[in-house]
Amino acid sequence: MRVRVIGTAGPGRDCPAGTGFPGYTDVRVGLQRKAPSRELLGVVPGDVAEAVWEIEVRVTAKAAGPDVTGDQVQGRPGDRFLYLSWLGDGSGAVAAVFRRAKLMFDAVPGETLTEAAETGLLTAHLSLTDPLGRPICAAVRPPAITWTAGPPPWFTEILPGARRPPGPRVP
Repeated sequence: MRVRVIGTAGPGRDCPAGTGFPGYTDVRVGLQRKAPSRELLGVVPGDVAEAVWEIEVRVTAKAAGPDVTGDQVQGRPGDRFLYLSWLGDGSGAVAAVFRRAKLMFDAVPGETLTEAAETGLLTAHLSLTDPLGRPICAAVRPPAITWTAGPPPWFTEILPGARRPPGPRVP
């Protein structure tokens, strides 16, 4: 299954200093691979109007419900998530990750995850800016993120009106 993350309304290229917060310039965001590499994929500037990351994951049927795994999927079963990591230049002008947002798979409604496994696509929509105007961080759950399922665009273009591609279903 593919997971598409669509982030909109980036907070800007600068994250000003505040109480207990040093501030960062040249702010950018990317999707983080899990250890050991922790590489950031698809890094874009923090002032982006829209960023899209798309990755491949595996969905496995488990007694407790579907389990999502993959190269970018972090956490243990029942607590899986994707990291959007914020990188910036601090006072020493050395690039560093200074914030991370956890896009929590446990916040995906069960029926949405099941449909996504059937159709081959799960999409997350979120604002990249928190209510204070800074880069979004911490655990991101609805209403700050919306998860939807649906067939990939190429599928409906090839077979208009089709609902899902053939293949195994994950309960």
